[in-house]
Amino acid sequence: MTIKDIAGLAGVSISTVSKIINGKDEHINPQTRTRVLQIVKEYNFTPYAAVKSSPDAKKFLLGVLLHSSRASASLLSGILQSAQEHSYGILLLESKGDPQQEAKHISTLCRNGIDGLLWEPSSADLSSHCDFLKRQKIPYYFIGNTPHTPAFEIDFSQLGYYLADILIRKNHTSIVCFPGEDGQRSALFQKGFCKCLYEHQISCPEHLIQRTFDETFLHKILQYNITAAICADFKTARALYDALQRQHYEIPSDFSLLSLNDHDNPHENNFVSAVMIPYHAFGQHACQELIGICEKSSQDSPVFMYTPSCSLNHECSISYPAFMQEKFFISVGSIHKDITFNVNALPQLGSTLKIHNSATSIGGKGANQAVGVAKLGHAVHLIGAVGNDFDATFILNMLEKENVSTQGIFRNKKARSGKAYIYAESSGESAITVLSGANDCLTPENIQNSEYLFKNACYCLISGEIPLDTVILSAQMAKKHHVTTVFKPSTLEQLPEALYQTVDMLVPNRKEASSLCPGCTSVEEQAEYFFGKGIPIVIITLGHEGCYLKTAAISQYFPAAEMEACDTTGGADAFISALVSYLHTGYSLTRSIQIAMYASAFCIARQGVTSALIDKTSLEVYIGRTQPELLIERD
Repeated sequence: MTIKDIAGLAGVSISTVSKIINGKDEHINPQTRTRVLQIVKEYNFTPYAAVKSSPDAKKFLLGVLLHSSRASASLLSGILQSAQEHSYGILLLESKGDPQQEAKHISTLCRNGIDGLLWEPSSADLSSHCDFLKRQKIPYYFIGNTPHTPAFEIDFSQLGYYLADILIRKNHTSIVCFPGEDGQRSALFQKGFCKCLYEHQISCPEHLIQRTFDETFLHKILQYNITAAICADFKTARALYDALQRQHYEIPSDFSLLSLNDHDNPHENNFVSAVMIPYHAFGQHACQELIGICEKSSQDSPVFMYTPSCSLNHECSISYPAFMQEKFFISVGSIHKDITFNVNALPQLGSTLKIHNSATSIGGKGANQAVGVAKLGHAVHLIGAVGNDFDATFILNMLEKENVSTQGIFRNKKARSGKAYIYAESSGESAITVLSGANDCLTPENIQNSEYLFKNACYCLISGEIPLDTVILSAQMAKKHHVTTVFKPSTLEQLPEALYQTVDMLVPNRKEASSLCPGCTSVEEQAEYFFGKGIPIVIITLGHEGCYLKTAAISQYFPAAEMEACDTTGGADAFISALVSYLHTGYSLTRSIQIAMYASAFCIARQGVTSALIDKTSLEVYIGRTQPELLIERD
């Protein structure tokens, strides 16, 4: 193939082909130039040696100088693809971030007569390199996160805007941005984030911009009620994700997280919702623009800012803010491993008992009430403590099977998990001995660390089998977040004044009520005493006799549902679980009490507690057959 052949195929003169090949084509029609170069590349035409030695001759060779081809693999892949599509070769060199190596490579690239250069700079002062390239008449353009110009760059402001917009569309308004350390990428990402907030009329105070992540940020989540975060760097997102999990945050129900991602790692990407930075497409764009400059094929100025098309890999780590999700229940109380013994008579001093059967299950009032609420179809978080033993593993596994969230449970490495030994008679009466273990280690600090759970709760069920200062803080925390508190005063001999100010509903049994107000002999007097101290709803459970309700408007006895008792251990827990469940569903207090009486009767009619707690469908089917008017309409 000769220059004459090229001219014939292009329909131009030999002189025109020569001028185009030698870069002396300022006055040649752009369409003609493009057509000639396309034929030259298509037939791999090589000019004579004299022409090849001309500094202006086209070599169809581009230089690419990167810090590391491995770190920039996706970018390099895009550059290579575009170069091949335009019949260009690539001379690739790596500086490894070394300015001296960078200087040597630029000299090498110029000796090889490249047509243009894409350059990720390493040196701070590039003036001598730039002057050298200009003298060689080699067009060069920077790439990467650099302040140098002229540069091709990704519009990270568009990516920052896109991530913020996703969260705003999920109704988040308190979003923190981690743009990374100072630099072009960081500045653009932050600019896009702030622009999105501004356009949605959301303020952007200083605390919403965090340059780096450390553990102190977790305190700001509560301090400023932050519900979501976006990160310009995936490592920051992963560190934040891990830290939130250590603090028992559940992503995305408690906190939403979005990030950019540099590397396509399917295993890591399963955790955090992310947008892949489109380095491959950017590499294609930068190479195509450089080729257009080298071939003078476009009348328009090169497009230096690449605007990416954005797509989210998944939504596993984003959701609506917790306050917009369905309200859930909290149970704060004891957690045991229950060991139940079936006996003919309860233990007596000096006697030996024969055990007919035994069973192991989870128990403790905190766990029982949580399971009861879960079986009635509600989301529930259990806050409590277990030890560092096999019993703890058993308890946690059983709770998860019962659909109880365990993120509020703390493992105490120095304590054993609580245990309860239950002796159950065939008549249904029982005697219980308790090894409190880790339950005594549930501290106010644990409640403080669980404050985020209270933000979207509707009812907080508290039992008195945990330390009193923890009970008090739990009730105060619930009141702070406008959560209705129901308190079962197990084991307490007196009720502190602080609880009278924070408890919304008190549910003692007959013995507990007598212990807490010994001067009152009747159930009515006891209920009146608690009501007079400031508790708006008092329900005293009376075993097989039902219960007594005292409010400002109602003083009323409710009979128990008629079922034969087998094990009375969990009757009160079943009652409380059903009571709050149906109150939350919209039933009146009196109807909810009557429904709860049925739930309690079902529970004590079977052996054990958690296994005997009834589910919503079974309960309503039974009530529908025996007293259907309870379920017909809500108040």
